[in-house]
Amino acid sequence: MAKLGGTAEGNFRPSKEGFFISGGVFNLLEKLKELEEETRRSIKNAKSLEDLKEVKVRALGKKGSLTAFLRSLGSVSPEERPVIGKQANILREELEQAFKLREQHLRDMQKEGQWEKERIDVTLPGRPVQLGQKHPLTMILEEIKEIFIGLGFQVAHGPDIESDYYNFEALNIPAEHPARDMQDSYYITEQYLLRTHTSPVQIRTMEQLAPKLPVRIIAPGKVFRRDDDATHSPMFHQVEGLAVDTDISFSDLKGTLLLFVREMFGSEQKIRLRPSFFPFTEPSAEVDISCIMCDGKGCRVCSDTGWLEILGAGMVHPRVLEGSGYNPREVTGFAFGMGVERIAMLKYGIGDLRLFFSNDLRFLKQFG
Repeated sequence: MAKLGGTAEGNFRPSKEGFFISGGVFNLLEKLKELEEETRRSIKNAKSLEDLKEVKVRALGKKGSLTAFLRSLGSVSPEERPVIGKQANILREELEQAFKLREQHLRDMQKEGQWEKERIDVTLPGRPVQLGQKHPLTMILEEIKEIFIGLGFQVAHGPDIESDYYNFEALNIPAEHPARDMQDSYYITEQYLLRTHTSPVQIRTMEQLAPKLPVRIIAPGKVFRRDDDATHSPMFHQVEGLAVDTDISFSDLKGTLLLFVREMFGSEQKIRLRPSFFPFTEPSAEVDISCIMCDGKGCRVCSDTGWLEILGAGMVHPRVLEGSGYNPREVTGFAFGMGVERIAMLKYGIGDLRLFFSNDLRFLKQFG
């Protein structure tokens, strides 16, 4: 801050030697100098732009120390006021410049620190790219398709949102059947729902092909039911199979499933068919395989029976054939349905179906 000449005694008045400063003016100039030193020290000690902003507000803001000093000049005599005011304004300009210089310095430091943080060491070896892999359900589904395509089956698809007719009625499931209960299925309207199985694809395919023969298809896809526990999911995957021709018997069904089981689980596998009931097949059967954990000897997994349930099957019901455009007195057929998750759990020894949908990489990487 510029210094004024003269002494600290006497009244403020012009003279041949210059300006004489009264004691009151001298005290104000000393106070202004202290304010300058304190502000410059705070500017220097500011470590961030936020700190510097606070210092500037304390010094030059509406309620800042220098602003308060200027407002206090109202009590100074008219002769002394210009001298003090001039020095205060000079100081304000100098502090403004000091703030700008410190701000630029802090910004440069900030950029340098950011650059250092983001700096890339080009001498380091490159990071390997992590490639994705097939989901275990995708792997099992592809294996199922490959087996049945090798047996002459074709892959057919249908809509996830199905009509009540194709999902139930055309499959010989009347309106009073428990499977029609809205508590078991996801209904969108009274006539449309999320399909509960891929069996409607069988009906749609037969309607399109009738009366052409033979019909050999598998229908893989998502299905939806109101289940959610360790062995059930509200969304899961099924593969339905259908074969229709002039001379198809139950033994053809058994031979086809036996070949599938041995291709999927090993050539030593056995199957067992137990009588069951499905509205769209007659006769119907539950199909078991010899336990893959104990080779049929009996263990905790198979409840000491030596067998594990794997799918349901049967001969296509005459009403289903007739409703789809085929004469049940001239043609026969078999159908089967399996859960892809069920096959995967048996093949990989997985105890909780929900692991397939948790997106836990620790689980999924085991199948790479």
